[in-house]
Parts: sequence; C-alpha cells; structure tokens
Amino acid sequence: MNTLIAIGAGIAVITGLGAGIGIGIATGKACEGIARQPEAEGKIQKSLILGCALAEATAIYGFVIALMIMLVL
Repeated sequence: MNTLIAIGAGIAVITGLGAGIGIGIATGKACEGIARQPEAEGKIQKSLILGCALAEATAIYGFVIALMIMLVL
C-alpha cells in the first residue's frame, strides 16, 4: 500500500513540471513580444504575470494534493 501512495504522490507532483514548462514558454514569448513592440511592454507584462501566477497555482495545487495523499493515506 505504501508503494501505491508514493506513486500517487509522485504523479501529483509532476504537475510542477508542466507549470515550469508553461512559465518558461510564456516568458520567452513575452520577451519576443516586447522586443518586437516595446511600446506594448506594460500590457504584455501584466498578461505575463497573470499567466505565470495561474500556472504556478496549478503547481502548488499538485504539491498540496501530494502532501494530502502522503499524510492522510
């Protein structure tokens, strides 16, 4: 049973990988957008911060689920 709990927690933590990839891609595209249109920097930066916050929240949810799996089961 402990093995299955560990596997489930590991799968839940993998959400951090997706969040990291998403934030990296978003940051790269934002840098490209700012380089092409410097006058739109404010709008691009606001959208980037909002998107990164949402992606990071997904990673935190996965971490919390992993902790709950390990501590409750």
